[in-house]
Parts: sequence; C-alpha cells; structure tokens
Amino acid sequence: QLQASGGGLVQAGGSLRLSCTVSGSILAINVMAWYRQAPGKQREWVASIVIGGGTNYEDSVKGRFTVSRDTGKNTVFLQMNVLKPEDTAVYFCNADRVYSGGGYKYNVWGQGTQVTVSS
Repeated sequence: QLQASGGGLVQAGGSLRLSCTVSGSILAINVMAWYRQAPGKQREWVASIVIGGGTNYEDSVKGRFTVSRDTGKNTVFLQMNVLKPEDTAVYFCNADRVYSGGGYKYNVWGQGTQVTVSS
C-alpha cells in the first residue's frame, strides 16, 4: 500500500527528494514517517509528519531534511538537502494505518529506496 521512490546516488552536498505514495486516501492516515537503515545498523527514525499538520525530525537531519505531503496526490515527500555520506542508507516510509479492503491495516511499511551519498 506504500510505494517509495526517488533514491539514487548523489555527491556530498547534493539533494534528493523521496516520495511515498499511498494506494488509497492519505487522509485515512494519522502519521507518516521516514526511517532509514544503513548497512550493519538498526533501522532508525528520520522524520514524521502528522497528516493534519505538524512535523518532527531526528536531530542529525534538522535543517537539512523537510517532510511534506500532497493530499491531492496521496503522497508524502522527504526533501533531503546538504546530504552527507553518513546519510547513506535504505530509506523506508511508514504509515501508522492505511485504509484498504474495507478496513484498516496498521504499521504499514513501504519497500525502501536506496540513497547513496559519495564523499
């Protein structure tokens, strides 16, 4: 129900924009979040957006990453600027709930998109 895209290879200091599209209405979701998992490390939270408003960021990405949503496109974005090699990871989107097939599914994950930042 969540389709993430937009990853790629970029040099340090560059930018990427990730997208996470919901199959269904984004308005049925309370909170969407981005997580990342670097090789050999645990998955970590990066940023969240309350669909009705309000965002939060992990300290290391504050001022560089911006999470936003387009309700008309049922899509949440993660704009990543001033990328650093330590941002290299697979990025996942997560929804606290998705309305599908006549009911809600909870804690839904997208498939992940690779972000690689070269130094």
